[in-house]
Amino acid sequence: MAVQINPSILSADFSRLAEEAKAVDGADWLHVDVMDNHFVPNLTLGAPIVESLARSTDIPLDCHLMIEEPDRWAPQYVEAGAGSVTFHAETAAAPVRLAREIRAKGARASMALKPATPIEPYEDLLPELDMLLIMTVEPGFGGQAFLDIMLPKIRRTRELIAKHGLELWLQVDGGVSAATIERCAEAGADVFVAGSAVYGTDDPAAAVRSLRAQAEETTAAAAWACNH
Repeated sequence: MAVQINPSILSADFSRLAEEAKAVDGADWLHVDVMDNHFVPNLTLGAPIVESLARSTDIPLDCHLMIEEPDRWAPQYVEAGAGSVTFHAETAAAPVRLAREIRAKGARASMALKPATPIEPYEDLLPELDMLLIMTVEPGFGGQAFLDIMLPKIRRTRELIAKHGLELWLQVDGGVSAATIERCAEAGADVFVAGSAVYGTDDPAAAVRSLRAQAEETTAAAAWACNH
């Protein structure tokens, strides 16, 4: 399984988004947090900025919609240029239908779970998805401390992916850094969102390379990867 590093522009300088996108050369995806001040207590950017960002970078956009009514709004983000769109299980009225609509429009479909939301009720939905995002902090703000209590949930999710023989990416978002990425990789994650751990450094591209090296080394020795 290939390790992927997705820098989060939530930690970038919003007045220089085009330049900040270029600063993470070598990243697999650019993670874009969309917040509506309803589902989470914060307000960030919307579809028009995603559209502008898509025109200014060759790195594909991974849009994480922390919003209410994703069934209504998610397709607009595909149209705006997102290559992957993540909706939250807690707010999607019809997650299977929404995932199929996102895929039909040409993007990868992903579903996110807040820390208190278990994976088990959604086991039957996994074949409809291209990626599952496990939040390792409460969504809404960047810079939060990683929640170690999410590691068993990551392991259980990886076991379900293997049980069904799926090529499903398992993403983690929240507090991912040089100090925590190895624990996430060992537990079964293969896609890593990193905000301040990348954009809070003097050389974001070097931070991406360093995080990738850590995750790849851990994954190579992880039991789940060896059994894949």
